[in-house]
Amino acid sequence: MALTNFILTVAGVSAVVLLLRSDVKQSATIFRRNVKHIRNWLEEESTAASKAAENAKPKELESKIPEKDVPKEKH
Repeated sequence: MALTNFILTVAGVSAVVLLLRSDVKQSATIFRRNVKHIRNWLEEESTAASKAAENAKPKELESKIPEKDVPKEKH
């Protein structure tokens, strides 16, 4: 009886280990694929943002100070 319990326990533990091992491998593969996709998205967004920044014309800010209050430069 003890030998049978031992054999069943070893068989059960082995089956669980094999299932978990394949599950971990599959999860790692999916995780790597997701990381590649996210990295590509970030690279695309950063290149699009840099192109948009290059194409955008800088806006001049309007001064709120009236010209009579602006000090003149000394030479």
